[in-house]
Amino acid sequence: MLKNISMGLILVAVILLGLALTQPDSFTVQRSASIKAPPAKVMAYLNDFHQWPAWSPWEKKDPNMQRTFTGAASGKGAVYAWSGNRDVGQGRMEIIDSQVPSSLAIKLDFIKPFASSNQTEFMLQPDGEGTLITWTMQGKSLFATKLMGVFTSMDKLVGKDFEKGLAQLKEVAEK
Repeated sequence: MLKNISMGLILVAVILLGLALTQPDSFTVQRSASIKAPPAKVMAYLNDFHQWPAWSPWEKKDPNMQRTFTGAASGKGAVYAWSGNRDVGQGRMEIIDSQVPSSLAIKLDFIKPFASSNQTEFMLQPDGEGTLITWTMQGKSLFATKLMGVFTSMDKLVGKDFEKGLAQLKEVAEK
């Protein structure tokens, strides 16, 4: 009986590993929203990490999160590091390109709960009297991400946060 259980567990582990190996080597999460504010006003909330607490979906997950701002005050070279509870973990963002008011690129490094590096981009396009904003995150799928991908996807894990963040950004930018 114990031998059958052991063989069953080994079979399940082999199947899970096999399925993990079939997962893509990279991922992309992308969401868009229309905001009734000009691109320059929307960009002001993105290009300055000091403005992120007003709209970022992760800021409210840990009100006691430790934040550190270094580098440039805003734009290229601005750095934001955080350390918080298990919902937000620990990481660092650096603005690596800023084309006001049309685009922003951020290098996003997670330290905890697991280490990974991703690229995040915000694209802003004039849309009548407002702005069409697209928020994209791309990265490599590490083995742990691939194993997790057997059960869920980065899009399902992060997509709702992007939607919430864009809704909150819309709220503050339209005031």
